[in-house]
Amino acid sequence: MHRRRSWTAAVIGLAIALLGWSVYAQPKEVEVGLIAPMSGPWARQGQVMKTAADLAIAAINAQGGIKSMGGARLKLVVSDAGDSVEKAKNAAQRMVAESPNLVAATGAYLSSFTLAVTEVTERAALPVVTFSYSDLITARGFKYVFQTSATGDQQAEGSLPALMEMAQATTGRAPKTIGIVMDNTAASVAFVKPIKDHQLRKLGLQLVVDEVFTPPLANATPLIQKVRARRPDILLLLPTAIPDAKLLLEKMNEFGLGKGRLPTVSNGAAILDPDLRRNMNVAQVEGVMSVVANWPTVSQKAFVSEVQQKTREPWPTQHFVTTYGDMWIFKAALEAAGKADRAAVADALRRMDLRDGAARFFPGGRVKFDASGRREGAGLLIVQWQNGVPVTVYPPGDAVATPAWPKR
Repeated sequence: MHRRRSWTAAVIGLAIALLGWSVYAQPKEVEVGLIAPMSGPWARQGQVMKTAADLAIAAINAQGGIKSMGGARLKLVVSDAGDSVEKAKNAAQRMVAESPNLVAATGAYLSSFTLAVTEVTERAALPVVTFSYSDLITARGFKYVFQTSATGDQQAEGSLPALMEMAQATTGRAPKTIGIVMDNTAASVAFVKPIKDHQLRKLGLQLVVDEVFTPPLANATPLIQKVRARRPDILLLLPTAIPDAKLLLEKMNEFGLGKGRLPTVSNGAAILDPDLRRNMNVAQVEGVMSVVANWPTVSQKAFVSEVQQKTREPWPTQHFVTTYGDMWIFKAALEAAGKADRAAVADALRRMDLRDGAARFFPGGRVKFDASGRREGAGLLIVQWQNGVPVTVYPPGDAVATPAWPKR
């Protein structure tokens, strides 16, 4: 009897010890990365992304962290992608070398940066979630890249017909001519390619202005002079840097094309940034629209109020909303993985199908990735400057306001 009790006590003691070891073995912190421009012309967007990640991580940790890992807390590791593709690639190499405990990362803002960064992270088997637009990002057969945005091709395919419908509904006639002024970054190129390839012909639009520049833009005059000379019915204005957007819009107003006189549509969030309102006459951006992969919608009013209260941001931009949602994607993946392991997190991302939680921060309300890493059902939004604030005007179910189209 004594031996049986001793044996039973030993087994119980071993079980308790193993349980204690298991709990102890779980890390107290789990590192997730953000690689984005923290210096140079795109530093504003990088700082916004960091603010969003910090706010989301604070909320996750306050709610108990990663429960499947004993309440492990998320910790953000930030890498500066700088102002060039080469610097972004070097930053990724440093991030991988200096932070071996990273389980996932998000970034890298510009599609051209993301393409270079993910070459590095793929070799390191580090899962990267990105909202960069280029179709090439998830067309290379990579296994560790996950794209939450509608691609540039998808946005171009969906947005131009929607814009034509807006014009028809407001003015009674569809545009006949179009102008394009764009920078040569990967996102702009991806957006314009399907438009030139077949959409102009399909929609009966004549391209009357076709200008490309390399950022940073030194002088917008020659570009806008051509727009004024040809006066297209609609202008696609595609800068990715805020200073370039400012130069172009100011020059348009100087030449009598601003303040809603010429329907102007951009792609991406540079032309919707609060810095434009801070640094130029707000009337000069009135009516300008942009096609984006994410922006606050009518269902996110409480979230917008929270962001305004907790940060100095007048509104959460695309970069804010998406990066905030990415942290919740990481939480869901880690909860499913149950351990701080890159392969397990990547597998959880591949098997993920969320309709709540992180899904609330992405158009379409679902986070599920296909075999290439693209988010299934990723939608687009059209945002317009109205009364000094950029608000979602399309699609109707997400719209905060109705679109305003200039009547010429």
